[in-house]
Order: sequence, then structure tokens, then C-alpha cells
Amino acid sequence: MIKVWLSGANSQIGKAINDIFCPTDLELFNTDKEEVDVTDLKAVMNFAQVSRPDIIINCSAITDINLCEKEPKLAFGVNAIGARNLSIAARKCGAKMVQISTDDVFDGLSDKPYNEFDVTNPRTVYGKSKCAGEGYVKEFTQRHFIIRSTWVYGEGYNFVNKFIEETKNKSEVTVASDQFGSPTSAEELAKFILHIMTTGEYGTYHATCKGVCSRFELAEKIAEILGRDVKIHPVPSKDNEFSSFRPAYGVLDNFIMSIVDVYDFADWESALAKYLGGIKESGK
Repeated sequence: MIKVWLSGANSQIGKAINDIFCPTDLELFNTDKEEVDVTDLKAVMNFAQVSRPDIIINCSAITDINLCEKEPKLAFGVNAIGARNLSIAARKCGAKMVQISTDDVFDGLSDKPYNEFDVTNPRTVYGKSKCAGEGYVKEFTQRHFIIRSTWVYGEGYNFVNKFIEETKNKSEVTVASDQFGSPTSAEELAKFILHIMTTGEYGTYHATCKGVCSRFELAEKIAEILGRDVKIHPVPSKDNEFSSFRPAYGVLDNFIMSIVDVYDFADWESALAKYLGGIKESGK
């Protein structure tokens, strides 16, 4: 049985992995900050020595863009040094390393999707800290998967859930119309992670659902699927709290995935419909 240490188990991707993994194939060791603080190298090494994982998945991150700007030491501590510490542990115990990353490692100024061979150029503290984390993974491990995704939604705080909550009691909302990405369900991303980590296809992957939309178009689709009677006003991202620090163009090209043919993501609209269908069934 493969032993997997999932750091950041309470993140939306961590929760999605727990929802779909097969216990007959994997033994999953779930930790979050309360169990193992990834910024503490000694604590990380001690847990690795006890659990002896075959694979380490790093979902631990500070993803709040505004918080990262206000507290860069915290952002770099978790997103960069945390990745370094887990990579050192992976090298020590001979484990594969899976690092979850983001489109924010790019500047968002392109007019075409970023592929894995494009040069990173982060503009925010969040993006810079995640880019530094990628660098540590490459420096300290050979058998690694760096997985960049964008506009991820699942159980937790994200644009999709924020919009759902906001439109429960409002008849009008504003949404950024000048930001573009590929909405990606945490479940779809978790499926890819659980698949790719058992292969020898190491390297950096862009991993998003198929298709592109603006945040405004995403909001319209959510309202349509849920049957919400709400007026959505398009506004520039500078006027929208949720989007103010995000790259204008966060579209990733799953280029390497298309070459090595290791996985095929669902399109963003069908993945969103599945996620929202679960919400409607639960009555949330």
C-alpha cells in the first residue's frame, strides 16, 4: 500500500483528495498546521521519520492575496519555506514530492494562455512566494510534480462559494469583467493529482478544466445553473474586492499534459454544473 502524507488536509484541494481517494490503495496521513507546522523544519522531519511516506502532497498555503500583501513574512514562511522543508523531508525519506502551485507565478499580462515553458514573472507577494516554493522543490527533490492550477473552487473560501452566499440575500452584485481564467473544480484537480503521483511522469504541469471565461461570465453561469434571479453588473477588477490583486489573464495551457497524454480534464462548465448540483441537493 502506498503511504501518502497530505499536508494542508483542511484546504479545499486537501478535502477533495480525502473525498475521493481509495483507502484500499492508499494510506493517507492527514496533517494541517495544528498537527505539523510546515514552517518548522524539525517538526516536518520528525513527522516524516515516523510516517515514512512514499509521497508527500503539499497543499499547505496562504492563499489570501490581501493577507499575503499585508504579511509577506507569513506568506513566504508557509508558501516558500514550507515547501522547502517538505522537499528536504521528501529527499531524506526517498518520497515523491507533489507541490500545488498557481497561475499567480505569471504576471497576467499575456494575451494567450501560459504554458509550462513560459518564464515566470510574479507581481504579487502571493505569486512570488509560490514561485519561490517551486524553486525549492526543484532544488531539493528530483522526483517531483509541480502542479499549477487556477480559479480552483471546492469546499472552502473561493469565488464560486462567495458568489453563492452573496446572492442569497442580494438582488444585485458587481463582478470583475476584465479578468480571465479557467474555473477548475477541486474534485477534478484531486483526481489528476491522485493519478499523476503514481506515475514516473515527473515535472511541472498546468492542470485546469478546459475552456476560458471571465469572472463575470462565471458568475452568470452560476446564477443560471442555480436559478438565481440576480442582476450582475460587470465592473473593472480594480473596483472589485475579490479580484483586485489577481492577474488579469490567468489562463493556463495544459501543454505538457497534451504531449504526454496522462490525463484529460473535464470542461469548466460541466465540472461547475456537477459541483453546483451537489450544492442544490444538499440545500445549501
